[in-house]
Amino acid sequence: MQILDAIDSTGWCTDGRVSALNSYENRVYSVGMENGETLIAKFYRPGRWSDETILEEHAFCDALVDHDLPVIAPLKDSRGQSLHRHGPFRFCLFNRAGGRSPELDNPEQLAVIGRTIGRLHLVADTFQFDHRPFIDAFRLGDDSADYLLESDALPLEQARVYESVIDDLLPEVHDRLDAVDYREICLHGDFHPGNILWGSDGTPHLLDFDDTATGPATQDLWMFISGEREYAQARLGDLLDGYHEFRDFDERELALIEPLRTLRIIHYAAWIARRWEDPAFVQAFPFFAEARFWDEHIQSLREQRAALDEPALIY
Repeated sequence: MQILDAIDSTGWCTDGRVSALNSYENRVYSVGMENGETLIAKFYRPGRWSDETILEEHAFCDALVDHDLPVIAPLKDSRGQSLHRHGPFRFCLFNRAGGRSPELDNPEQLAVIGRTIGRLHLVADTFQFDHRPFIDAFRLGDDSADYLLESDALPLEQARVYESVIDDLLPEVHDRLDAVDYREICLHGDFHPGNILWGSDGTPHLLDFDDTATGPATQDLWMFISGEREYAQARLGDLLDGYHEFRDFDERELALIEPLRTLRIIHYAAWIARRWEDPAFVQAFPFFAEARFWDEHIQSLREQRAALDEPALIY
């Protein structure tokens, strides 16, 4: 089996146990080792990242581990290599970590998450990406919308509506991002609750730095905040109380939450469209080809246009 042959080529010895895990962008497997341990193998999607970009992700993870952050970082072989090749494949290996999803309605857990992100950003302040992308409206917004309109993803009638909504929405997103003079730092980039495994000892293990990027600190915070305004305000307080124990936060960046949320919604649809030739995506997102999905997507963009005009959350 190519997966096992690839891993054996690195010096680790597999025992034949292998099972696919739930992952769309890359191919991820749980693999048994002869010593009884289980490792996680991530095979990178061909053509998405350059070697330099991947190695920069790994270096960032190493820096975080060196500062005692609970990051699940790629393992190194006897030569100190973390990015491996076998035939056409590029892959890396991780220790398996157990845990559950964090409780986002638990103030104590949110404070722990806030402290952890604050510590992460302290390290990020000393790090610089030369090859990773930026969190910006052109890449996540304009490029994504253009791709959708140029593809066959949208039915013709809905494409006209989508274009009209986008033409109104994206200039507002650009204006609101430009209005805040935020500092760009190195980020996890895709920090949502699914990328934390809450350990039995209360440690939030951080994983999946595949979308590491440069951008505003808010990008690593806003996905832990949800619900109606009063509830979201309280949860934001829990999160930032913890964050402030280790790093200052520029409260002007709270005005970026809805613009960043808008970009994520736009980019998500384009991400599926770009991967639609992959059978795994067709199987995982069958609703994407239905008119109902696009009706709901367009409605969510209209709601985001209204949300942009609402006052920002405060701390």
